Amino acid sequence: MVKPAPAPEAAPGTAPDPASGPGPDPAPRTAPDTAPDPTASPPASPSRPRKRRVLRLLGVLLALLLLPLLTAETALRINYTGDPAPGTRTRHRDALWLGHAWVDGRKSDRDVRDLARRLRDTGIRDLYVHSGPLEHDGTLPASAYRKARWFTAAVHRELPGVRVQAWLGDVLATETPDGLRLERAATRTAILASTRAVLDAGFQGAHFDLEPLHSGDRDYLALLDDLRDLTHARGAVLSVAAHQIDPLPAFHSFWGTTTGHPKWWSQAYFGQVARRVDQIAVMSYDTMQPLQSLYGGYVAQQTSLALEVTPDGTDLLMGLPFYHENRFGHWAHAETVPAAVRGVRLGLGRTDADRARFGVALYVDFAATEADWRAYRDGWAATPPASS
Repeated sequence: MVKPAPAPEAAPGTAPDPASGPGPDPAPRTAPDTAPDPTASPPASPSRPRKRRVLRLLGVLLALLLLPLLTAETALRINYTGDPAPGTRTRHRDALWLGHAWVDGRKSDRDVRDLARRLRDTGIRDLYVHSGPLEHDGTLPASAYRKARWFTAAVHRELPGVRVQAWLGDVLATETPDGLRLERAATRTAILASTRAVLDAGFQGAHFDLEPLHSGDRDYLALLDDLRDLTHARGAVLSVAAHQIDPLPAFHSFWGTTTGHPKWWSQAYFGQVARRVDQIAVMSYDTMQPLQSLYGGYVAQQTSLALEVTPDGTDLLMGLPFYHENRFGHWAHAETVPAAVRGVRLGLGRTDADRARFGVALYVDFAATEADWRAYRDGWAATPPASS
């Protein structure tokens, strides 16, 4: 703030001449007609009007920033209202992400039998079992999935018809110096070799989760083209975990500019990915939503956006949060399975209620609670009783 200029100093008097004695007495001042009012306010500082203008400007800017956010959140809350359409239940194309313990030797036949009891009479058809991560050069040591053949055989014995896919992933060097670099042809070639190896080990498909993957990445699309040729030649499934879709137009660009992490994909890019794979599972959690109603409305929105651009020949799966953490981006009290299931059903009913190739994907087995499983069964997997 600019300070007012100081009042000018009084002009110095003429020094008296020592020889002439003191100078003449100053003229007496005339008293004012009226005495000053002790109750009157002091005159306003020149800086106060400027300060008020700055505060008003800041208020306007804050309102302009908050208005779109409040409008979007209100829309999400409205999106969560209403009743799910009849028939918006499992199509028996659901999936479950499994931890690494199933293929590294920590699990036994008894564990597989317990898993089978858990999954019977649900809609789960695919298991994504963590078999990586990939090395930054795209290679994958066989020691990472040394019990794969045992596990796939045990699942086929206990759960006929359920497919087991190798869940492969790594951190991409898109926002940090270290990580896997898809722009390198040698890296993509190594990923193809790693995929051949897991299919040779008995897996019926390969499920890729590469993050953070920025919207528009052409190297990722080129990799998917090659992976599709490989998996289809082997009669296997190609599936991916997908980022969320822009909740507002071009939101990934705005967020990337302001934070350096453009989190979302454009809807068009999501469609480009979906057309190259057999299954696409939206990671519809870690949404930053603070309330169940807002989270459920967000999932309903994401479901609709994904349905609009996913071809009929691709399985679209919406992720359910089977884990409980409290950190920036994820609030356990808000991101619940009941809210997610309701959001999925609302979005499905409003956009494509009769779509056959649709399901939910449960993340993740080792963090799930009985309440999570019950909410999935009651809200999605159970067949409601026929009305009399």
